[in-house]
Amino acid sequence: MSGPGFTPEEMMTIAAARALSSHDVCLVGIGAPSAACNIARLTHAPGITLIYESGTIGTAPEVPLSIGDGELCETAVTTVSVPEMFRYWLQEGRITVGFLSAAQLDRHGNINTTVIGDYHHPKTRLPGGGGAPEIATSCGEVFITMKQSLRGMVEKIDFFTSFGHGDGGDARAKLGITTKGPTLLVTDLVTKAFTVASLHPGVTRDAVQATCGWKVVFADPLEETPPPTVRELTTLRDLKARTEAAHRGEKVAAGTGGA
Repeated sequence: MSGPGFTPEEMMTIAAARALSSHDVCLVGIGAPSAACNIARLTHAPGITLIYESGTIGTAPEVPLSIGDGELCETAVTTVSVPEMFRYWLQEGRITVGFLSAAQLDRHGNINTTVIGDYHHPKTRLPGGGGAPEIATSCGEVFITMKQSLRGMVEKIDFFTSFGHGDGGDARAKLGITTKGPTLLVTDLVTKAFTVASLHPGVTRDAVQATCGWKVVFADPLEETPPPTVRELTTLRDLKARTEAAHRGEKVAAGTGGA
């Protein structure tokens, strides 16, 4: 499903970007979270501070291909060591939002990026947690973005990589975790999917439930996500085109979408 003139993936990225503000200090995961954070920076949140796990603080990349991309250092206000970034910035509570994606997610916001199936004999071995477990517990709050599917959104994840809200209730507090944890989930169909507050244009309740592994709760009233603006779409597509060109080893001049 998609609205006129945009894809579900574009709607997802733009909806996630809208959740950020110029006041945020955001620790950015690579992939969809990186795209969303940079769309926010190039449109409505020019004052946002982006931090990547590699230790780059206040970076403003054109084409971030990975957390180790040299461009992150070139455009950063400063670059610190990874231990300093985690100890001083993350664990001391200086980061307001951690932006993550997931291979598997349950209804309490627990994330699996380690294995699908049994840990010792997995069906699929995933990239692992990296800094995500620390991000999930130490950032002020966590935003999650992922494509919606029965395989990805499950009643029980196969492995706890990053702790969300455990089995619900006060599970975080019982472990001494004082941060909010996951507060927002944006998929290619909905926004705030722990209790669905907003359906993207053209999406039905049945479509959401059909691609979710737990019983979906819908807000009342249920809103419709505003469609992307021309500026948002132009900025996102320009970023995507430059990223794809960089993967091919080509150089592409920055567009004007974020101007």
